[in-house]
Amino acid sequence: MPQAFDKCKERPAHIEEILNGLNRYNPETTTIFQEYVSQQCEEKFIDIYASLALLKLYQFNPHLLHPETVTNVLVKALTVFPSAAYSLCLALLPASSIPFGSDVASIPTTDLTESIQKLTKLNTLLESAQYEAFWSTLESDDLYADLYADVAGFEDLIRIRIAGEVGKTFREIDLGVLSGWLNLRSDALAKFCQTACGWQVNDQKVLIPANAENEAKSEVKGERVDVDMFGRVFRRGYEAPA
Repeated sequence: MPQAFDKCKERPAHIEEILNGLNRYNPETTTIFQEYVSQQCEEKFIDIYASLALLKLYQFNPHLLHPETVTNVLVKALTVFPSAAYSLCLALLPASSIPFGSDVASIPTTDLTESIQKLTKLNTLLESAQYEAFWSTLESDDLYADLYADVAGFEDLIRIRIAGEVGKTFREIDLGVLSGWLNLRSDALAKFCQTACGWQVNDQKVLIPANAENEAKSEVKGERVDVDMFGRVFRRGYEAPA
């Protein structure tokens, strides 16, 4: 079960206090939230609820918007796919910064709009399980490396999420296929499978232990239908008004 967005075990007490009080809507807390986003990037955790509160402040106070922080929030949201995190963040951004929609021609191209466009493409690939295309896209433009430069361990966070989705679906997967999905080769791939995932590499196959998601279950459902049930249906038909 995915973790609720309003919960974060790493959340400091002063952030918790702001989120639960009227200061949540105080523009002066913007800098505090921005510093908290930087902390999340450095310490490899994510607090979507706090990030949404910051984006709401930007929505009410567009002059306070900090493009680099917005980018970092979106990059962090990528690391928790599949979820609504990225879409929720995107929905709170000012319309003038979203390079999509019917009036896209009227939106000026800026570094922020270009960044949002590129990150949204990555999100689409991850959400649609096009993992190999995700990695090739990520490596296709040096700008991508700049976008996630502040997010410590970004690539490994993505790999862990991909592995989580693979583990829900497969009991056995071809090593070559997994290599493309994780963008890892040879010893690095084997080490990741064994150390990070607890999977067994057997020649050209990766064996994944059974879990609640990937274990095949036989389920037989029976439904009892008796004469009395049919009788009630017939009576209703005759009793219905003409």
